Amino acid sequence: MSVLLAMFSAIAQGMLWAMLALGVYITFRLLDFADLTCEGSFAMGACISAVMTVTYHMNPFISLIFGFLGGAIAGSVTGLLNTKLKIPPILAGILSMISLYSINLRIMSDKANLPINVREEGVESMVTLVQKLLPESIRTMSQTTTVIAACIGVIFCVLSVAVLYWFFGTEIGCALRATGNNEFMVRALGGNTDTSKVLGLVISNGLISVSGALVAQNQGYGDIKMGTGSIVIGLASIVIGEVIFGKRFNFAYILASLIGGAMVYRMIISLVLHFGLSTDDMKLFTAIIVALALGIPALKSKYSHRRTPA
Repeated sequence: MSVLLAMFSAIAQGMLWAMLALGVYITFRLLDFADLTCEGSFAMGACISAVMTVTYHMNPFISLIFGFLGGAIAGSVTGLLNTKLKIPPILAGILSMISLYSINLRIMSDKANLPINVREEGVESMVTLVQKLLPESIRTMSQTTTVIAACIGVIFCVLSVAVLYWFFGTEIGCALRATGNNEFMVRALGGNTDTSKVLGLVISNGLISVSGALVAQNQGYGDIKMGTGSIVIGLASIVIGEVIFGKRFNFAYILASLIGGAMVYRMIISLVLHFGLSTDDMKLFTAIIVALALGIPALKSKYSHRRTPA
């Protein structure tokens, strides 16, 4: 029974982390841009949401808008460093990531973390805000908070996939995807690839920042180190989604498979923690998962070529 409850909790968390996978997918897969800004923008979303909720007693759902704007600004800075100053993508992302560490500290008023204490007057998290709307009989059930978090995750995942599917079907969205596929061809046809790159990074880091805000609201605190290793988590979700669900059907299916990959990843993590793996080894375990998932297709291809008769 405890394993089933852990799996359900992992699925709920996976939906909140899925926004991170969607954001990373836009830069790494569609734009072919190795963006490391996400580690800073994820923490920025968490910090902004926590500060807005605790310090300014803002509605936690509205704080997500400010989280998105913060991530979008961070992404635009990375894009401008790359397109206008011609700084390589990895270095531009690293510069933004380092800068965001200090910026997040300023947002948090030089505090490393900020708990969202719902017992304080005027302070509500998304979960407690929704919980108060439910009847008393449902509100006091043991798994109510997990169910609420899962429902919030489902709503945001469905909205994100729908909006992204619509956007990437527009002329601007198609130009963005084409920039990642063949930048020189887009330029030859008169397209502005610099604008496409900046726009892609804005959307990507905005989504990642919202994911950080959702996770902070669910966990009950914001921390400047929440984004550490988030790039690997995002890549793991993408790779797992592609391996399990494939790249069949249309673009909406691919986006949905990323959400499935995020949930499967959280379930794997929950299982190994349940069976005694130390939390200190989680980053190593995640790195091994990504390395195996990326390396297995190449090994299979190499092995099949060897077995193919001349």
